[in-house]
Amino acid sequence: MLNHSIRRRGTAMGRHAQSGVVLVIMLIVLVAMTLAAISMVRSVDTTNLIAGNLSFQQAATHSGDTGVELASTWLFANAAGVALENDDPTNGYVAAGLKIAPNLTANPPQSWNDYWVNTLAARAVKANQVDAAGNTVSYVIDRMCNNAGSSTGGASCVGSPTVTLASGNSEEAGEKQLNASSGVYYRITVRVDGPRNTVSYVQAVVSM
Repeated sequence: MLNHSIRRRGTAMGRHAQSGVVLVIMLIVLVAMTLAAISMVRSVDTTNLIAGNLSFQQAATHSGDTGVELASTWLFANAAGVALENDDPTNGYVAAGLKIAPNLTANPPQSWNDYWVNTLAARAVKANQVDAAGNTVSYVIDRMCNNAGSSTGGASCVGSPTVTLASGNSEEAGEKQLNASSGVYYRITVRVDGPRNTVSYVQAVVSM
């Protein structure tokens, strides 16, 4: 009787030990699964945030076309006469805009955003209040000239050549004069402010 009782007590103690080990393993697995679930949730949230920011940035860049179109329309409407020979603050236009650019050689260099905030914002024209995507578009126009005045005078403008020369072949010796359309370059800089502090810049150069 005594020996039989001792054997049964040893078997019961072994089962309790096994149950304790299983419980510890289950707790470890539960903690690992919880950490994995938290990591997955954070990863999904981060991915959604990045995708949302990219979507806002793309929408802001597309809205920049509005500023380019409005500025181009104003330029072509005022191409005749002397309207473009002098500054027009109301329309964000500077006739001697070749010298207007951020100081990229400074240390540290000035970014376009800093240059806009510190200099260009004062004369920027708002193309709209807020569009369907929640973006506000502003633009400035710079004529690529060193000075105001006539582009054919002392304004010293950057533009396409008015005349080019081409050498003739063996049958047609000498030089031929080829007339090309002349034009002055105008730089349009557009800033778009959108949701989630989205800021986008679009630049275009037109020739007239």
